[in-house]
Amino acid sequence: MQPGAMVTAVAQRHDVHPNLLHHWRRQVRQAASRRVNFLPVAVAAEKKSSPAIMGSIEIELGDAVRVRVDAAVDEAALGRVIRALGR
Repeated sequence: MQPGAMVTAVAQRHDVHPNLLHHWRRQVRQAASRRVNFLPVAVAAEKKSSPAIMGSIEIELGDAVRVRVDAAVDEAALGRVIRALGR
């Protein structure tokens, strides 16, 4: 919201999509009568998985249904989801 700030440059610097910044700016303008606080956020590096559980799969059921899971998915739960979607 600082004068001269360019949304694209700010988005690139903080690794967020410019549309998200535009959305936040719109929310601030709409909330002009209220106090708006932004909180600093730190994103921790993702923990490395052991090679035994790395990977993911994507299952397409027709044109409109896509299920994406990683290697840690509970097999019984995944089976229930696929059966429910197949009905």
